[in-house]
Amino acid sequence: MKQSRLYVLITLLILASMILAACGGNNGAANEPAAANTSTETEAPAEEAAAEPEAPAAPASSTSGGPVQIRWFVGLGAGSDEPTFAPQQAIVDQFNASQNEIKLVLEIVDNDAAYDTLATQIAGGNAPDLVGPVGIRGRDSFKGAWLDLQPLLDANQYDLSDFDPAMVEFYQVKEEGQLGIPFAIFPSFVIYNQDLFDEAGLAYPPHQYGAPYIDADGNERDWNMDTLRELSMQLTVDANGNDATSADFDPTSIVQFGWMNQWTDPRGIGTFFSSGSLVADDGTAQIPAAWEEAWRWTYDGWWTDWFIPNGPYGGAEFLQGPGGPFSSGNLGMVHLHLWYVATWALGDVNFSWDLAAVPNYNGEITAKMHADTFGILKGSKNPEAAFQVLTYLLSPEVAPELLNIYGGMPARLSLQETWLNNYFETNFPGQNIDKQVVIDSMEYADNPNHESYMPSFLETTDRYNEFWNRLANEGGLDFDAEVKQLTAALQTIFAAAKN
Repeated sequence: MKQSRLYVLITLLILASMILAACGGNNGAANEPAAANTSTETEAPAEEAAAEPEAPAAPASSTSGGPVQIRWFVGLGAGSDEPTFAPQQAIVDQFNASQNEIKLVLEIVDNDAAYDTLATQIAGGNAPDLVGPVGIRGRDSFKGAWLDLQPLLDANQYDLSDFDPAMVEFYQVKEEGQLGIPFAIFPSFVIYNQDLFDEAGLAYPPHQYGAPYIDADGNERDWNMDTLRELSMQLTVDANGNDATSADFDPTSIVQFGWMNQWTDPRGIGTFFSSGSLVADDGTAQIPAAWEEAWRWTYDGWWTDWFIPNGPYGGAEFLQGPGGPFSSGNLGMVHLHLWYVATWALGDVNFSWDLAAVPNYNGEITAKMHADTFGILKGSKNPEAAFQVLTYLLSPEVAPELLNIYGGMPARLSLQETWLNNYFETNFPGQNIDKQVVIDSMEYADNPNHESYMPSFLETTDRYNEFWNRLANEGGLDFDAEVKQLTAALQTIFAAAKN
């Protein structure tokens, strides 16, 4: 019963968190839209009909002598909206027709009820076998419930060579193992407004990771946070045409900003400098040193250097666009994911834009990642058969079909070039966008991921967002004292969660 109450409690917290995230907060810079956690905003273009995949190897026979039943649970991510039902069922029918040893059964639950439903099934010993697509936040809402796939990968000699090693490692969780195989990914990168750079007489940021920034005079600079700050200040302009480097700059009349980590939270902004976690190895609360520096850099950018829109400026009319501040045309650069490179955000903008590499912090580059995969639950009674279904769904033949249903860039390297070409040509015809930046960003995925597990997820999220919104809306605070108070508050929450 204690375990059951725990799962229900976790579920309620997650559901409340999702509702809060959907509603947003009082600072646009601190809240990521619901689209960030689904795969439906960037649907892949139609692919040519896939060849019929080979039938999977036969699993161990069921005790009844009939086919082994494998339940596939859908609802934690994409796939719970009605237009996806029939295509998903077609995949199931295709699998069942390909062999007679496994019967795959599809269970679709509305996203609003999926967390509670799955928690109840796990607690009641009636867990499904396979769950997905699911992102990191959804996965870690059920911390400790997932099967380590490494023994199955080894036993089946599963070939991972078609995946970037960094993406395979992305799903390796300390003390839990290999919890997934890459499927749909949404890398992040810098998106910049070419027109604003041209107007300011500035050279564009580098597209190649590890390359220097070469200014308009041909001088090389390390592409790091200092260079990003300087460029962003030159792109920040007041009503009189003075940029933020000028002694005459008026911070009360800004009409154009240089930079923003758009639609993310304090964990995402900390990860811009380096991957990390608010949870130390011993379970206590911590603020990683790189995160503290990222937060300080942002706070100074809000209130001292003025190149990032703070809370009061976040609602300014000149920053309102169909895709938020960047699509307004009055923001020089943002850090965002592939799901943002879509027609709903950038299809109707009246300026030229392109993609660039994420700058380094102390020589380290981190491009945070959103990604969906499928997981097998520890409660599965037939993990070997579930693994065969999993590998079927992620096969080069079937994965493109699923990606057409859910959206997202294929994690398989062999599928990426065709997908990217089709996607950009379909959504942004005639535009010369550097698609290689998307591929190169995969190598720098954050692990631990910025959406990973935290004790008392809802309460922890509320507390750090309270901290963040205070910083965003009040200048002149004692930054060190605020961080110290946050750390103490998180430790109190974490300690209570152990009881």
